[in-house]
Amino acid sequence: MSSGPYDFWLLDLDGTLIDVEQQYIYDVMNTVGRRFGIAFSEWEAEMLWYGPSQPRTTIMNRHGIDPGPFWDIFHEVEQPERRAAASHLYPDTEQFVQSIDRPVGVVTHCQEFLTNPVLERLDISDWFDTVVCCSDETGWKPDPTPLELAMEQLGVEDTNARGALVGDDPSDVGAAWNAGLTG
Repeated sequence: MSSGPYDFWLLDLDGTLIDVEQQYIYDVMNTVGRRFGIAFSEWEAEMLWYGPSQPRTTIMNRHGIDPGPFWDIFHEVEQPERRAAASHLYPDTEQFVQSIDRPVGVVTHCQEFLTNPVLERLDISDWFDTVVCCSDETGWKPDPTPLELAMEQLGVEDTNARGALVGDDPSDVGAAWNAGLTG
């Protein structure tokens, strides 16, 4: 593949390059729900896992859950080894990433304590020149700060390099636009 008009590429991880088994999502969200004394439907579990901000907010509001405690409990419940074991590459991921002949990085909402074991288990750590995990310190997409950090690590932040972010969520596209990239 030609890298087209782009001098570098940033890629989202979950939902773009990889995914997890549905049962893992249900198991995690059922455990989170139990800690709040509620039961999430399968649809709610999927929306909380994958969904854009508005459906997540609506579900949390419906159940009287504040986002901060929700995400704290979510991250307590997730186990790196289980997450890694439940993860898989999308069918054409390897071909796509290996065809990029420019610097390539990952910018993901997946936390570092989960991301690293997943990348290692899938044996794809060496595919990327940098990996940035969003956090309270780095910011959360659509904030451009995590993308700017990845660009700095790729050495393209002070150039006129043209870049793109490939993702599966409106926050990915917003982050790209906010960083001056194609989304």
